[in-house]
Amino acid sequence: MFTGDRSGEWLFRALHRAAFANQPHATDRNDGLELSDAWVTASVHCAPPDNKPTPTERDTCQSWLKQEMGLLLPQLRVIVALGGFGWIQTLKVLQEAGWAVPRPRPKFSHMAEVRLESADGEAWGGSVTLLGSYHPSQQNTFTGRLTEEMFDAVWSRARELAGR
Repeated sequence: MFTGDRSGEWLFRALHRAAFANQPHATDRNDGLELSDAWVTASVHCAPPDNKPTPTERDTCQSWLKQEMGLLLPQLRVIVALGGFGWIQTLKVLQEAGWAVPRPRPKFSHMAEVRLESADGEAWGGSVTLLGSYHPSQQNTFTGRLTEEMFDAVWSRARELAGR
């Protein structure tokens, strides 16, 4: 995921600087990239036209996100949602899995942070912190809406939370 595109260049450099990746680039599946204490996934597993997933694409891919999160939740401490779409989908999947999501749902913003508790207690890891970040798309990085310093701040906070 993100391998070989501009968003991935930003993502893997930031993951490397925050010590989540052994190298700052991902060019193909055999390039030696290894993640540590991190998992990269997406709410939608295709490249939709105009970067806007349809409700059908969102709903079709949601089962994969549920499965991945179900496997990860027992040891998961922090989730970084890239963009508002990822934020909304993460909250939706967590709520459907029985996590206590505040009402109204927390709003997305860059550096938004919300701690969520599992309704099943320790069986699902107890709690997880959701962090928001602008997506490292060219639309955001070329315009300066997202800078490397802003992106690094998110990953530094994620590293801090993962260490608790």
